[in-house]
Amino acid sequence: MKIIQLQKSAATHWKYLTKKQVLVNPLVFIFGNRKLLEAKTIYHEIRDLFPNGELVFGSTCGDIAGESVRDNCITITAIEFEKTAFEVKTSNVLQSDLDSFTTGKNLISQFSKEKLKYIFIVSEGSFINGSELVKGMNKGGENRVLITGGLCGDDTRCEKTVSSYNEAPKQGEIVAIGFYSDSLEVSFSIYGGWTPFGPERIVTKSKANILFELDNKPALDLYKKYLGEKSKELPGAALLYPLKLKSEDKKQSIVRSILNIDEQNSAMILAGDIPENSKVQLMMTNIDHIANASEKAATQALLHRKNKPELAILISCIGRKLVLDQRIEEEIEEVIAVVGKKTTLFGFYSYGEIAPFNEEISCQLHNQTMTVTLLSE
Repeated sequence: MKIIQLQKSAATHWKYLTKKQVLVNPLVFIFGNRKLLEAKTIYHEIRDLFPNGELVFGSTCGDIAGESVRDNCITITAIEFEKTAFEVKTSNVLQSDLDSFTTGKNLISQFSKEKLKYIFIVSEGSFINGSELVKGMNKGGENRVLITGGLCGDDTRCEKTVSSYNEAPKQGEIVAIGFYSDSLEVSFSIYGGWTPFGPERIVTKSKANILFELDNKPALDLYKKYLGEKSKELPGAALLYPLKLKSEDKKQSIVRSILNIDEQNSAMILAGDIPENSKVQLMMTNIDHIANASEKAATQALLHRKNKPELAILISCIGRKLVLDQRIEEEIEEVIAVVGKKTTLFGFYSYGEIAPFNEEISCQLHNQTMTVTLLSE
Protein backbone atom coordinates (compact mmCIF):
# COMPACT_ATOMS: atom_id res chain seq x y z
CA MET A 1 0.00 0.00 0.00
CA LYS A 2 1.44 3.35 -1.10
CA ILE A 3 0.01 6.57 0.34
CA ILE A 4 0.66 10.25 -0.29
CA GLN A 5 -1.01 13.28 1.28
CA LEU A 6 -1.20 16.89 0.10
CA GLN A 7 -2.89 19.98 1.48
CA LYS A 8 -3.63 23.56 0.48
CA SER A 9 -5.59 26.56 1.72
CA ALA A 10 -7.18 29.37 -0.26
CA ALA A 11 -3.95 31.35 0.02
CA THR A 12 -1.36 28.60 -0.51
CA HIS A 13 -0.28 26.09 -3.15
CA TRP A 14 -0.33 22.31 -2.71
CA LYS A 15 2.11 21.08 -0.08
CA TYR A 16 3.12 17.44 0.34
CA LEU A 17 2.58 16.16 3.88
CA THR A 18 4.29 12.87 3.03
CA LYS A 19 7.13 11.78 0.78
CA LYS A 20 6.34 12.50 -2.87
CA GLN A 21 5.99 9.40 -5.04
CA VAL A 22 4.27 8.34 -8.25
CA LEU A 23 1.01 6.41 -7.97
CA VAL A 24 -0.29 4.56 -11.04
CA ASN A 25 -4.03 4.18 -10.43
CA PRO A 26 -4.81 5.55 -6.97
CA LEU A 27 -8.01 5.96 -5.00
CA VAL A 28 -7.96 9.66 -4.13
CA PHE A 29 -9.93 11.16 -1.25
CA ILE A 30 -10.36 14.94 -1.37
CA PHE A 31 -11.82 16.29 1.88
CA GLY A 32 -12.15 19.96 2.65
CA ASN A 33 -13.99 23.16 3.33
CA ARG A 34 -17.26 23.25 1.39
CA LYS A 35 -16.72 26.69 -0.11
CA LEU A 36 -13.23 25.77 -1.31
CA LEU A 37 -14.55 22.56 -2.90
CA GLU A 38 -17.18 24.58 -4.76
CA ALA A 39 -14.51 26.60 -6.59
CA LYS A 40 -15.03 26.18 -10.35
CA THR A 41 -11.44 25.14 -11.00
CA ILE A 42 -10.89 22.67 -8.15
CA TYR A 43 -11.96 19.48 -9.93
CA HIS A 44 -9.70 20.08 -12.93
CA GLU A 45 -6.86 21.16 -10.65
CA ILE A 46 -6.95 17.84 -8.81
CA ARG A 47 -7.53 15.87 -11.99
CA ASP A 48 -4.30 17.37 -13.31
CA LEU A 49 -2.51 16.12 -10.19
CA PHE A 50 -3.99 12.60 -10.55
CA PRO A 51 -4.89 12.00 -14.22
CA ASN A 52 -5.51 8.28 -13.60
CA GLY A 53 -6.97 8.61 -10.11
CA GLU A 54 -10.46 7.71 -8.92
CA LEU A 55 -11.49 10.95 -7.20
CA VAL A 56 -13.84 11.01 -4.21
CA PHE A 57 -14.80 14.44 -2.83
CA GLY A 58 -16.48 15.32 0.47
CA SER A 59 -17.02 18.56 2.40
CA THR A 60 -16.11 18.53 6.09
CA CYS A 61 -16.16 20.33 9.41
CA GLY A 62 -12.38 19.93 9.54
CA ASP A 63 -9.80 17.69 7.85
CA ILE A 64 -7.71 15.07 9.60
CA ALA A 65 -4.30 14.31 8.10
CA GLY A 66 -1.35 12.84 9.96
CA GLU A 67 -1.09 14.48 13.36
CA SER A 68 -3.08 17.61 12.49
CA VAL A 69 -6.63 18.90 12.12
CA ARG A 70 -7.09 21.77 9.68
CA ASP A 71 -9.97 24.11 8.86
CA ASN A 72 -10.47 26.17 5.71
CA CYS A 73 -8.33 23.95 3.54
CA ILE A 74 -8.46 20.96 1.18
CA THR A 75 -6.67 17.71 2.08
CA ILE A 76 -5.85 14.94 -0.39
CA THR A 77 -5.08 11.35 0.60
CA ALA A 78 -4.17 9.19 -2.41
CA ILE A 79 -3.84 5.43 -1.92
CA GLU A 80 -2.48 2.79 -4.26
CA PHE A 81 -3.36 -0.75 -3.19
CA GLU A 82 -1.10 -3.66 -4.04
CA LYS A 83 -3.40 -6.61 -3.32
CA THR A 84 -6.85 -5.02 -3.15
CA ALA A 85 -9.32 -4.11 -5.89
CA PHE A 86 -12.02 -1.50 -5.39
CA GLU A 87 -15.08 -0.18 -7.17
CA VAL A 88 -17.16 2.93 -6.58
CA LYS A 89 -20.95 3.31 -6.69
CA THR A 90 -22.98 6.48 -6.27
CA SER A 91 -26.52 7.69 -5.76
CA ASN A 92 -28.03 11.15 -5.44
CA VAL A 93 -30.86 11.75 -3.00
CA LEU A 94 -31.90 14.97 -4.76
CA GLN A 95 -32.13 13.38 -8.22
CA SER A 96 -34.47 10.57 -7.24
CA ASP A 97 -37.91 10.06 -5.75
CA LEU A 98 -36.58 7.23 -3.58
CA ASP A 99 -36.56 7.56 0.21
CA SER A 100 -33.36 7.27 2.24
CA PHE A 101 -33.89 3.58 3.09
CA THR A 102 -34.38 2.54 -0.54
CA THR A 103 -31.48 4.75 -1.63
CA GLY A 104 -29.15 2.98 0.81
CA LYS A 105 -30.46 -0.48 -0.09
CA ASN A 106 -30.12 0.04 -3.84
CA LEU A 107 -26.67 1.56 -3.50
CA ILE A 108 -25.14 -1.34 -1.59
CA SER A 109 -27.02 -3.94 -3.63
CA GLN A 110 -24.98 -2.90 -6.68
CA PHE A 111 -21.79 -4.42 -5.24
CA SER A 112 -20.84 -7.99 -6.06
CA LYS A 113 -20.63 -9.90 -2.78
CA GLU A 114 -17.80 -12.22 -3.83
CA LYS A 115 -14.63 -11.28 -1.92
CA LEU A 116 -16.26 -8.00 -0.81
CA LYS A 117 -14.39 -7.22 2.41
CA TYR A 118 -15.42 -3.67 3.31
CA ILE A 119 -17.41 -0.61 2.16
CA PHE A 120 -16.52 2.99 2.99
CA ILE A 121 -19.23 5.66 2.73
CA VAL A 122 -18.91 9.39 2.02
CA SER A 123 -22.49 10.67 2.21
CA GLU A 124 -24.10 14.03 1.76
CA GLY A 125 -25.17 15.35 5.16
CA SER A 126 -27.91 17.91 4.55
CA PHE A 127 -30.92 16.15 3.04
CA ILE A 128 -30.42 12.50 3.90
CA ASN A 129 -32.14 10.73 6.78
CA GLY A 130 -29.03 9.01 8.08
CA SER A 131 -30.89 6.47 10.21
CA GLU A 132 -32.93 5.21 7.28
CA LEU A 133 -29.89 5.29 4.99
CA VAL A 134 -27.91 2.89 7.17
CA LYS A 135 -30.91 0.58 7.62
CA GLY A 136 -31.18 0.37 3.86
CA MET A 137 -27.44 -0.21 3.46
CA ASN A 138 -27.59 -3.07 5.96
CA LYS A 139 -30.44 -4.59 3.95
CA GLY A 140 -28.54 -4.18 0.68
CA GLY A 141 -25.46 -5.84 2.19
CA GLU A 142 -27.56 -8.59 3.78
CA ASN A 143 -26.05 -7.59 7.14
CA ARG A 144 -22.86 -9.40 6.21
CA VAL A 145 -20.46 -6.69 5.05
CA LEU A 146 -18.64 -4.17 7.24
CA ILE A 147 -19.63 -0.58 6.42
CA THR A 148 -18.11 2.53 7.99
CA GLY A 149 -17.91 6.17 6.95
CA GLY A 150 -19.61 9.45 7.64
CA LEU A 151 -21.95 12.24 6.64
CA CYS A 152 -20.24 15.23 5.07
CA GLY A 153 -20.16 18.52 6.95
CA ASP A 154 -20.29 22.27 6.46
CA ASP A 155 -18.57 23.51 9.62
CA THR A 156 -21.17 25.11 11.93
CA ARG A 157 -22.96 26.79 9.01
CA CYS A 158 -25.27 23.80 8.40
CA GLU A 159 -26.22 25.33 5.03
CA LYS A 160 -25.39 22.46 2.67
CA THR A 161 -22.81 19.76 2.04
CA VAL A 162 -21.18 18.60 -1.21
CA SER A 163 -19.62 15.35 -2.38
CA SER A 164 -18.96 13.49 -5.63
CA TYR A 165 -17.08 10.81 -7.54
CA ASN A 166 -15.03 11.76 -10.60
CA GLU A 167 -16.90 15.05 -11.09
CA ALA A 168 -17.17 18.45 -9.45
CA PRO A 169 -18.61 18.26 -5.92
CA LYS A 170 -22.38 18.72 -5.74
CA GLN A 171 -25.29 18.42 -3.34
CA GLY A 172 -27.13 15.21 -2.55
CA GLU A 173 -24.42 12.74 -3.60
CA ILE A 174 -23.66 9.52 -1.70
CA VAL A 175 -20.42 7.73 -2.61
CA ALA A 176 -19.73 4.10 -1.65
CA ILE A 177 -16.32 2.44 -2.17
CA GLY A 178 -16.25 -1.36 -2.03
CA PHE A 179 -12.95 -3.15 -1.35
CA TYR A 180 -12.30 -6.67 -2.67
CA SER A 181 -9.41 -8.75 -1.40
CA ASP A 182 -8.28 -12.01 0.19
CA SER A 183 -5.54 -10.23 2.12
CA LEU A 184 -7.09 -6.92 3.21
CA GLU A 185 -7.48 -6.80 6.99
CA VAL A 186 -10.07 -4.35 8.31
CA SER A 187 -11.00 -3.61 11.92
CA PHE A 188 -12.98 -0.82 13.55
CA SER A 189 -14.30 0.63 16.79
CA ILE A 190 -16.33 3.58 18.07
CA TYR A 191 -16.46 5.43 21.39
CA GLY A 192 -18.18 8.62 22.52
CA GLY A 193 -17.23 9.83 25.96
CA TRP A 194 -20.47 11.73 26.66
CA THR A 195 -22.36 11.56 29.99
CA PRO A 196 -26.15 11.86 30.40
CA PHE A 197 -27.59 14.36 32.89
CA GLY A 198 -31.01 15.59 33.96
CA PRO A 199 -34.29 13.64 33.89
CA GLU A 200 -35.10 10.96 31.34
CA ARG A 201 -38.06 11.97 29.16
CA ILE A 202 -40.42 10.20 26.77
CA VAL A 203 -40.73 11.20 23.11
CA THR A 204 -44.48 11.80 22.82
CA LYS A 205 -44.54 13.34 19.34
CA SER A 206 -42.02 12.98 16.50
CA LYS A 207 -41.82 12.38 12.78
CA ALA A 208 -38.73 10.71 11.36
CA ASN A 209 -35.85 12.94 12.55
CA ILE A 210 -38.02 15.83 13.81
CA LEU A 211 -38.72 15.99 17.55
CA PHE A 212 -41.89 17.90 18.49
CA GLU A 213 -42.79 16.89 22.05
CA LEU A 214 -41.19 15.43 25.19
CA ASP A 215 -43.55 14.36 27.98
CA ASN A 216 -46.36 16.04 26.00
CA LYS A 217 -44.60 19.42 26.12
CA PRO A 218 -42.92 21.33 23.26
CA ALA A 219 -39.44 19.83 22.93
CA LEU A 220 -37.72 23.06 21.98
CA ASP A 221 -39.15 24.92 24.98
CA LEU A 222 -37.80 22.28 27.37
CA TYR A 223 -34.43 22.30 25.61
CA LYS A 224 -34.15 26.08 25.87
CA LYS A 225 -35.00 25.88 29.56
CA TYR A 226 -32.03 23.61 30.20
CA LEU A 227 -29.67 25.65 28.03
CA GLY A 228 -30.52 28.91 29.80
CA GLU A 229 -28.42 31.77 28.43
CA LYS A 230 -26.81 29.43 25.89
CA SER A 231 -30.20 29.10 24.15
CA LYS A 232 -29.43 32.45 22.50
CA GLU A 233 -26.66 30.66 20.59
CA LEU A 234 -28.95 28.07 18.99
CA PRO A 235 -28.71 26.12 16.74
CA GLY A 236 -24.91 26.06 17.11
CA ALA A 237 -25.04 25.60 20.89
CA ALA A 238 -27.13 22.45 20.45
CA LEU A 239 -24.08 20.58 19.17
CA LEU A 240 -22.63 20.79 22.69
CA TYR A 241 -25.69 19.14 24.27
CA PRO A 242 -26.82 16.12 22.24
CA LEU A 243 -29.52 13.64 23.24
CA LYS A 244 -29.05 10.10 24.45
CA LEU A 245 -31.69 8.02 22.68
CA LYS A 246 -32.88 4.60 23.77
CA SER A 247 -35.73 2.88 21.95
CA GLU A 248 -37.85 0.20 23.55
CA ASP A 249 -36.60 -2.42 21.09
CA LYS A 250 -32.90 -1.49 21.21
CA LYS A 251 -30.31 -2.82 23.64
CA GLN A 252 -27.85 -0.04 22.82
CA SER A 253 -28.23 3.69 23.29
CA ILE A 254 -27.48 6.04 20.40
CA VAL A 255 -26.46 9.68 20.62
CA ARG A 256 -28.31 12.12 18.41
CA SER A 257 -27.03 15.60 17.53
CA ILE A 258 -29.45 18.46 17.04
CA LEU A 259 -28.61 20.00 13.67
CA ASN A 260 -31.27 22.69 13.50
CA ILE A 261 -34.35 24.10 15.20
CA ASP A 262 -37.85 24.99 14.01
CA GLU A 263 -39.01 27.96 16.05
CA GLN A 264 -42.45 28.07 14.44
CA ASN A 265 -43.31 24.52 15.52
CA SER A 266 -41.15 24.48 18.69
CA ALA A 267 -39.35 21.47 17.21
CA MET A 268 -35.79 20.21 16.86
CA ILE A 269 -34.30 18.60 13.76
CA LEU A 270 -31.92 15.76 14.56
CA ALA A 271 -29.26 13.98 12.50
CA GLY A 272 -31.27 10.74 12.58
CA ASP A 273 -34.64 9.27 13.49
CA ILE A 274 -36.10 9.73 16.97
CA PRO A 275 -39.05 7.30 17.30
CA GLU A 276 -42.07 8.03 19.47
CA ASN A 277 -42.01 6.32 22.90
CA SER A 278 -38.22 6.43 22.91
CA LYS A 279 -36.51 7.65 26.07
CA VAL A 280 -34.12 10.60 25.76
CA GLN A 281 -31.75 12.40 28.07
CA LEU A 282 -29.45 15.39 27.63
CA MET A 283 -25.71 14.71 27.48
CA MET A 284 -22.52 16.65 28.12
CA THR A 285 -18.78 15.99 28.13
CA ASN A 286 -15.35 17.53 28.68
CA ILE A 287 -11.98 17.46 26.92
CA ASP A 288 -10.52 14.60 28.97
CA HIS A 289 -13.53 12.36 28.37
CA ILE A 290 -13.38 12.94 24.60
CA ALA A 291 -9.64 12.29 24.40
CA ASN A 292 -10.00 9.12 26.49
CA ALA A 293 -12.80 7.89 24.24
CA SER A 294 -10.58 8.29 21.17
CA GLU A 295 -7.84 6.27 22.87
CA LYS A 296 -10.39 3.54 23.70
CA ALA A 297 -11.66 3.46 20.11
CA ALA A 298 -8.13 3.01 18.75
CA THR A 299 -7.28 0.34 21.33
CA GLN A 300 -10.45 -1.63 20.59
CA ALA A 301 -9.87 -1.41 16.82
CA LEU A 302 -6.35 -2.73 17.27
CA LEU A 303 -7.41 -5.80 19.26
CA HIS A 304 -7.25 -9.21 17.57
CA ARG A 305 -5.50 -7.87 14.46
CA LYS A 306 -2.93 -10.09 12.79
CA ASN A 307 -1.02 -7.24 11.12
CA LYS A 308 -0.09 -3.71 12.07
CA PRO A 309 -2.37 -1.14 10.41
CA GLU A 310 -1.03 0.79 7.46
CA LEU A 311 -3.98 3.17 7.24
CA ALA A 312 -6.37 4.61 9.83
CA ILE A 313 -9.61 6.29 8.74
CA LEU A 314 -10.90 8.62 11.46
CA ILE A 315 -14.44 10.05 11.38
CA SER A 316 -15.23 12.26 14.36
CA CYS A 317 -18.20 14.51 15.11
CA ILE A 318 -18.33 18.29 14.88
CA GLY A 319 -19.72 18.41 18.44
CA ARG A 320 -16.48 16.89 19.73
CA LYS A 321 -14.52 19.44 17.75
CA LEU A 322 -16.44 22.30 19.37
CA VAL A 323 -15.72 20.95 22.85
CA LEU A 324 -12.01 20.39 22.16
CA ASP A 325 -11.60 23.78 20.46
CA GLN A 326 -7.91 24.77 20.61
CA ARG A 327 -7.03 21.32 21.94
CA ILE A 328 -8.58 19.57 18.94
CA GLU A 329 -5.46 17.60 18.05
CA GLU A 330 -5.42 15.85 21.43
CA GLU A 331 -7.89 13.20 20.31
CA ILE A 332 -5.83 12.56 17.18
CA GLU A 333 -2.68 12.26 19.29
CA GLU A 334 -4.42 9.64 21.44
CA VAL A 335 -5.08 7.53 18.36
CA ILE A 336 -1.49 7.88 17.12
CA ALA A 337 -0.17 6.83 20.53
CA VAL A 338 -2.06 3.54 20.10
CA VAL A 339 -1.69 2.69 16.39
CA GLY A 340 1.84 4.06 15.98
CA LYS A 341 3.38 6.82 13.90
CA LYS A 342 3.97 4.52 10.94
CA THR A 343 0.22 4.31 10.37
CA THR A 344 -1.08 7.00 8.00
CA LEU A 345 -4.11 8.84 9.40
CA PHE A 346 -6.80 10.62 7.41
CA GLY A 347 -10.46 11.49 7.80
CA PHE A 348 -12.78 14.33 8.72
CA TYR A 349 -15.13 15.89 11.24
CA SER A 350 -18.70 15.09 10.27
CA TYR A 351 -22.42 15.59 10.80
CA GLY A 352 -22.74 11.87 11.58
CA GLU A 353 -20.57 8.76 11.85
CA ILE A 354 -21.44 5.43 10.22
CA ALA A 355 -20.23 2.21 11.85
CA PRO A 356 -21.57 -0.81 13.74
CA PHE A 357 -21.55 -0.95 17.50
CA ASN A 358 -18.42 -2.68 18.77
CA GLU A 359 -18.53 -6.45 18.24
CA GLU A 360 -21.46 -6.13 15.78
CA ILE A 361 -21.67 -6.10 11.96
CA SER A 362 -24.79 -4.07 11.04
CA CYS A 363 -23.88 -0.39 10.75
CA GLN A 364 -25.65 2.42 12.63
CA LEU A 365 -25.74 6.19 12.40
CA HIS A 366 -23.93 7.73 15.37
CA ASN A 367 -23.30 11.25 16.58
CA GLN A 368 -20.60 12.56 18.91
CA THR A 369 -18.34 9.52 18.47
CA MET A 370 -14.83 8.88 17.24
CA THR A 371 -14.94 6.11 14.63
CA VAL A 372 -11.63 4.38 13.90
CA THR A 373 -11.25 2.02 10.92
CA LEU A 374 -7.86 0.33 10.46
CA LEU A 375 -6.68 -1.22 7.18
CA SER A 376 -3.65 -3.24 6.06
CA GLU A 377 -2.85 -5.53 3.17
